[in-house]
Order: sequence, then C-alpha cells, then structure tokens
Amino acid sequence: MDMSELRRLEGGLRGELRFNEPMARHVTWCAGGAAARAYVPADLDDLAAFLRATRIDEPLLLVGLGSNLLVRDGGFDGTAVFLHAVLRRLTFADGLVYAEAGVASPKVARFAAGLELAGAEFLAGIPGTVGGALAMNAGCHGGETWGIVERVLTLDRRGHLHERRAGDFEISYRHVGLRASSDEVFVAAWFRLSPGDGAASRARIRELLERRIASQPLALPNAGSVFRNPPGDHAARLIESAGLKGLQIGGARVSEKHANFIVNPERRATAADIEALIEKVQATVRERFGVELHREVRIVGGRP
Repeated sequence: MDMSELRRLEGGLRGELRFNEPMARHVTWCAGGAAARAYVPADLDDLAAFLRATRIDEPLLLVGLGSNLLVRDGGFDGTAVFLHAVLRRLTFADGLVYAEAGVASPKVARFAAGLELAGAEFLAGIPGTVGGALAMNAGCHGGETWGIVERVLTLDRRGHLHERRAGDFEISYRHVGLRASSDEVFVAAWFRLSPGDGAASRARIRELLERRIASQPLALPNAGSVFRNPPGDHAARLIESAGLKGLQIGGARVSEKHANFIVNPERRATAADIEALIEKVQATVRERFGVELHREVRIVGGRP
C-alpha cells in the first residue's frame, strides 16, 4: 500500500487509519512488534468498503481481543484491522442469537442465559471474541463453537458478504477451513440454542469462571492455552511431566499455575523470548515423550 493509496483511503472511509501501531498494546501477551498500518473500521459496512479499496495482495491481520496472537519483534508489514470495539452487535431474532465477530465470547454466554437459552455456557471459558472462536473452533468443558452454529457471515477480500453453513467448511478440533475459498473472514454468526433454565445457565457460567480463576494465571499477561491437546492426552500434563513449569527464557516463563500457559510476569518479555520458550517446550516434550505439540497461538510478522 503506497502513499497515494493511503491518501485515497483516508478520504473515502469513515474509520481511523494509523501508522506504526505498537501491537503489544493489542495482544494479551503485552509483547511484540508494530504493525506498519492499522485500521479501525467504523462498522461492518466501512470494513467492507476498506477491503474493496485495498489491493488484494495487501497483507491483513484481523485482531479481536488479541488473546491468541503474537506479532514478532520485527513487526507486521501490512495492515492490522481491529474489530473488537467495532463489530459488537448482539441480538436475538427468529429463534437465533446473532453475534458479530468483535463480541467477546463470554458476553454471548451471558446474553443467552438471560434469554433462558442453554448450550452456550462453555463460551464463558473462552478468552476471546466470536470471530476468533469461529476461526479455530474454540471450545472447553465439553463444548465447541461450531456445535451451536446455525450459519455464519463472512467477508471476502473484495468486500463482498457471504452467508455460509457448516457444510461449507472442514471442521475439526481447533481447525476450520472453507472448502471453496481461502480469502474469507468471519464477521458474524447465528447460534441456535435450546430452551433452558436461565438460573442454571448462569450458575454454570459462574462455575466455569471460578474454575478458570482457580486454575489459570489470569492475573499475568498470557495468551490462553499455547498448545492444542494431543489425541488422548493433555498438553499441560506433558509439559508438567517434562519438568518445565517455571522454565524461563528472557522475560517469558512457563506458568507454575498451569503448564500450558506462557506468561509475561514483568511485562518485559520480547516476542522472541516467547517464541523461543514455545520452541523449547516443543523440543523437550518431543524428546521426552515422542509427542509433537502443535500451537494454538498464531505467530505472524518478521524477526528483526
């Protein structure tokens, strides 16, 4: 994206365009480099207009709460698009809960409970947005996002909206891929939930939140679970069994409270520290148990 394109974009859109945006402010690890450009759309229509106005090869990074993301210290040479404060419409109509991609997953759980609907309680345990939950089929405590999806709204790189159903995607554990295209992003979803007992749902949500607080290092900068659970096992068990709790590289540390979390306790970790610790954990578990741990967190950008 050159300067003439940027001037044209600024004149024709309603959102905010920024330059050299520090991504440590926008990811829950509180670490990492800057995005060359950042755009905060005014709403969904403005986001579609932004995509229509940008080159198809412009690197884009869509960011919600930043709870599953690390930008390397060399930064992201493209445009980060921030959705959390923008795509936050949450409504109920025709028996379906409609949530835009920037809505926090726990908010959907509470909203559904208030409507006496059951089945979304597990979303209270997911520290991210609807968009991120859809993209990775996030789940916990026996529930998965795509288990309650009726249909989704996507946006392609040309700014065109599409309604899609589950059959249009390949869906598995922590993976979702569109069969017919690779350039569409999730901007909203319709969830079908069963009639339930609102008081029971709220009690379940409280229980899940209390369990999170008790078992996870939520007071320290972290990105949630770093690794997927391997088949028939748990990443945290393997990491703890390898004696890696408390292992530290630079300012990054494997949490003593939950071994599948890497924390930035003093907010001085670089992205390189965190990535090196991820690789050290993977190598140690591979050597000790012959198990390959695959990341849940997404790492983008270049090294310095």
